[in-house]
Amino acid sequence: MLSWPQLLWVAEDSNYKIVGYVLAKMEEDDSPDAVPHGHITSLAVLRTHRKRGIATMLMQSSQRCMKEVFNASYVTLHVRESNKAAFHLYSQTLKYEKHATEKGYYADGEDAFNMRCYFHDNGNDHADEVGDVTDQMNKVEISNDVVQ
Repeated sequence: MLSWPQLLWVAEDSNYKIVGYVLAKMEEDDSPDAVPHGHITSLAVLRTHRKRGIATMLMQSSQRCMKEVFNASYVTLHVRESNKAAFHLYSQTLKYEKHATEKGYYADGEDAFNMRCYFHDNGNDHADEVGDVTDQMNKVEISNDVVQ
């Protein structure tokens, strides 16, 4: 968080209660042919606040900063094979593509899909696709103000 505060975003309701967050980082690879890219470490939204576009807005805010601040070319994440709702969010709403399956990725032995979203892929730029999500958020604000 301290290395990439621009990539941490929280969603608060009108009472300043945190109802969702996204944690992300930039992958650190010093090899000469390394392509700068980010990784979503964690995304969560309270059950009572789901289906309002909060997760989408959080993800897009973090992705936009990856691109604009750190010049990332793409972002990766892992999702459980059994998490159909998350897979739908990533593949359909946010336009991630399944890159690979990582066998036994999770501690319980479940496989994970390794997914990627490219920011500069034949003119597509999914980091900027905010759409009409703000209207659906209904008094939920997102920010990345870092408490010091």
